[in-house]
Amino acid sequence: MANFLKGVDQRTSLAGMNRMELLLFTIRGKQLFGINVFKVREVIRTPAISPVPKSDPRIVGVSDIRGQTMPMIDLAKALDLPAIDPEKYAESLTIVTEFNSSIQGFLVENVDRIVHLRWEDILPPPETLQNVNYLTGITRAQEQLVEIVDVEKVLVEVSGSKSDVSEDFIRQNLSKTQGKNYFILCADDSAVARNQLKTILDSMGIASKIVNNGKRALEMLQKWAQEAEQGMGPPLSERVLMVISDIEMPEMDGYTLTSSIRKDERLKSMYVVLNSSLSGGFNDKLTEKVGANVFISKWHSDQLARVIVSRIEQVTATLSAPGV
Repeated sequence: MANFLKGVDQRTSLAGMNRMELLLFTIRGKQLFGINVFKVREVIRTPAISPVPKSDPRIVGVSDIRGQTMPMIDLAKALDLPAIDPEKYAESLTIVTEFNSSIQGFLVENVDRIVHLRWEDILPPPETLQNVNYLTGITRAQEQLVEIVDVEKVLVEVSGSKSDVSEDFIRQNLSKTQGKNYFILCADDSAVARNQLKTILDSMGIASKIVNNGKRALEMLQKWAQEAEQGMGPPLSERVLMVISDIEMPEMDGYTLTSSIRKDERLKSMYVVLNSSLSGGFNDKLTEKVGANVFISKWHSDQLARVIVSRIEQVTATLSAPGV
């Protein structure tokens, strides 16, 4: 497996071009599943696993991988498929991943290959299933259907992570946010991430619209800009406080969304926050390259809330400046 995955640095050129690489694997049987290679550190033969008492049943234990201890998650069990027999752990493979500011291993049956795709070739799950399944997208590779797993949702569920903004922060900043008629547009393909965003914004008293990909977000912004031009709506700068976007999304990723916003004269002044589970310093470079204002790692509710309050303070100061 040593040469199966190239270094992440060699892949950064794909980001910002609405392209990505997908690691394909099987969990049970022949159905292909996928995960973005940017989330993958390596693929290894499953090492010895030590059980962890009273842990979530989907966490089958912990392993020491080159001096680093990490939770081992049976992905089949997480997706309500027949679990891997513990006696066959040694025959399985582990996809070591890094996202949500943590490192963990997912046990799978076998790894197939890496494929290069365009985000527009990846479709979101059917609307009726978006909040009840563990998929963020569906695509095809060599005439086979591929289901892209929402590993963020799996990890949040097994770890019991909280998405609430701290009560202290809300109490200290309530007067800056509530009752001020602010509106934020968000885009994220993960159901659990959309729920987190809604929880944060609702707790701050901020109205929002949350869609599941960058293409839909761009279309909404363009529609509102056109309404403003025709005198059928307020100027976009008064209508939308900011855009908060994931990076990995079907049809249009966050980098491409940001680039498209900056290229449109009607939208180019929009404040854009990229909010992603992807780790790595390349995010900062690409955030600057595409023209986003801020990059934030996901699942840091207070940090995102601080960025929102900072933007509100910036807008307030501008409106109250002499001559405005």
